[in-house]
This record gives sequence, C-alpha cells and structure tokens, in this order.
Amino acid sequence: MDPDLIRGFVGMLEAKDISTAAHTWRVVLYARALAERFTADHAFLLRLTFAAALHDVGKIDIPESILLKPGPLDAAERAIMERHAILGWERLRRMDEADQLILDLVRHHHERWDGLGYPDKLTLEAIPVAARYFSVVDSFDAMTSFRPYRTDVGVDAARRAIIELQAGIGTRYCADAVEAFTELYHTGSLDWILHYYNDQCEVPDYTALRETDKLRPR
Repeated sequence: MDPDLIRGFVGMLEAKDISTAAHTWRVVLYARALAERFTADHAFLLRLTFAAALHDVGKIDIPESILLKPGPLDAAERAIMERHAILGWERLRRMDEADQLILDLVRHHHERWDGLGYPDKLTLEAIPVAARYFSVVDSFDAMTSFRPYRTDVGVDAARRAIIELQAGIGTRYCADAVEAFTELYHTGSLDWILHYYNDQCEVPDYTALRETDKLRPR
C-alpha cells in the first residue's frame, strides 16, 4: 500500500470528521507500541501501521449526519454506522489490496470475543489475531478521546478505560490482548502518546497516577 495513498484517505476522513482522523493516527501509535512488545520485525510493523491507518476508511462512505451526530445513534443509524467495516474492506478489495493482514483488520476490528460483534459475528480464535488485539487499542482510544457524545479525557479517563477493558475480558475482548495492553499502560510505554497526542491541552502526570493506582499487570 502506497503511504501517500493512505495519507490521502486519512485526509478525506479529516475533511469529513477531524476527530476520526486524529483517532486514526493515535491508534497507529498504540498499535505499533503493542506490536513492538512481541516483535521487532520491520516488515510486519509496517504492514500493521498501514492496517491501523486504514481501519476506519469505510467511514468515508458514512453520511455526516450519522458520523457527526452529537448524541446516541438510533437502531437504524447504528446499522448504517456498523457498515463502515464492510465498506472499508470492499473499497480496498476494489483497489486490489492483497495483504490479508490489512483486509482482516479493516473488516474485523469490531468483532467481539463472544461473537456479538460485527460484521460477521466471529468468535474466539476465529477472529484474526491482529483484529482481536487492535480492538483493544481502538476501544481504549475511543474511551480516552473526545467524541460528539462524550468529552471525558485525561488521567481519569485512561484509568477508567483500563478498568473497562479488563471488565470486558471474555466477552468483548481476548484476555491476552487486554493484559498485554494493560502492561504497556502500567509500565509507562503509552504515556508519550497520552501526553502529546490526545484531545487535551494540559499534560497530566500519568506516572504519579500509576503509583497510587491499584491496577497492576497480571
């Protein structure tokens, strides 16, 4: 995948919804940090970077009235929003994208461990590995960033996000993925992203927070 093409897609998302574009670049950083915990293979990390950057490409085709709605979506709107996973996958297939890692992550990053996700209701190990780990990254950023329906960010939001991820083990998330991401958080490996790339002006002291936080890596 041509990096300039990826930047072009993110630019299209930015023109439609600045928060989606900002989210895209943050999850790229989170995903790379998580992947680097397991491998230093440059080729794999590059492919994962491309996949993470493209994960929401299908939102280009979602109406702005739904994408930017400042409140909860109704059932019909939610069904349209959930189409973004398939729409992104279809767009890449029309472009003859052949990297299965990219295609799988774009299509399956909203699958759930218990099979209640979308679009294909995959369950357990049937969910591609990259997608099951990325869903944790994606959820964490969603819970710690501004959205039209929520403005909770910062230290407390990050701590609550980790609690929510752990509460979702076995239902929404794969245990190994949550535990790996939780370890990154508690060791400070994510602090620079939280400090400098999140939706806030002041830089919080995450290190001091962790010293008093009862959560620790398993």
